[in-house]
Amino acid sequence: MEKLKLRSSQWIVDEHNNIIIGKGRMEILESIEKAGSMNQTAKQMKMSYKAVWSKIKTTEKNLSAKIVHADRKDGTRLTREGKELLKKYKLLVKECMSADDKIFNSIFNKR
Repeated sequence: MEKLKLRSSQWIVDEHNNIIIGKGRMEILESIEKAGSMNQTAKQMKMSYKAVWSKIKTTEKNLSAKIVHADRKDGTRLTREGKELLKKYKLLVKECMSADDKIFNSIFNKR
């Protein structure tokens, strides 16, 4: 048998199962942080500006917090809450993958 590996994903949802953040929104936030532009983020991700903005607004609504600040003069940046959400989500993914790998290896890669 070929060596198997695990792929898993984490989504943080609210009590109504609305997505707060997952891999796609993490990538949007990382791109905004790097590019400082919602338009550049949309182009890089091959999404419409409206789709990117909609995902941000939906997350803000479901989280009851502003995660992105857009300003014509200063560009777009993550708020303190946005940076904290991104940081915590990335840590969660790292910790989950570490635990998932241990469990997976103990079940599928026994010698």
